[in-house]
Amino acid sequence: MDGRTTFPDVTLAILAGGQGTRLGGVAKGLLSVEGLTTLERLRAFGSHFADVVLVANVPEPYERFGLRTVADGVKGKGAPGGVHAALGAARTAWVFVVACDMPFVTKAAARVVLDARAGEVDAVCFERDGRWEPLFAAYRTELVTRWGEALTEDPSMRRVLMRFRTRTLTVDALRAVDPELRALANVNTPEDLARYGVALPER
Repeated sequence: MDGRTTFPDVTLAILAGGQGTRLGGVAKGLLSVEGLTTLERLRAFGSHFADVVLVANVPEPYERFGLRTVADGVKGKGAPGGVHAALGAARTAWVFVVACDMPFVTKAAARVVLDARAGEVDAVCFERDGRWEPLFAAYRTELVTRWGEALTEDPSMRRVLMRFRTRTLTVDALRAVDPELRALANVNTPEDLARYGVALPER
């Protein structure tokens, strides 16, 4: 870390998630946009943070990227389990979580979330059309123990977040720096590949 780190008290956590079954079972971090895999793009985005950690239960597809990698401590809990692993692995006061299939994240978009942190806030995420966006969001690292306790219920991300002091932001706050909300775009389906100009990895 040097003096140029934009977010010196934040770890970027990249959640690899499951295999992209709707895309033929590919490792979604290996999808590519303009010649770079999404994981390479996110690794470059990570230069703005104090540290980067990859949460991957199947790390083999990503070993060549040289990222510090952890697995879920509580298996089978989906995204809530991935965030729990990230909180446990962080060496900073805050964690910024993104999914590995989000190719268009930017420092400016992250700053909108991170600038909304406050002493009385445990987590910050966007709300869009009544849905929360917990995979482009900031979490206080000290939540880890209580977050782990919440996993016994098999909760949704929203149910976990409702246990904490979660600040939700309207997407209008993001439109000021990202008019098309591309930072929130994730690639799940063949239609998404076409919409965002994303290529499948070579077999």
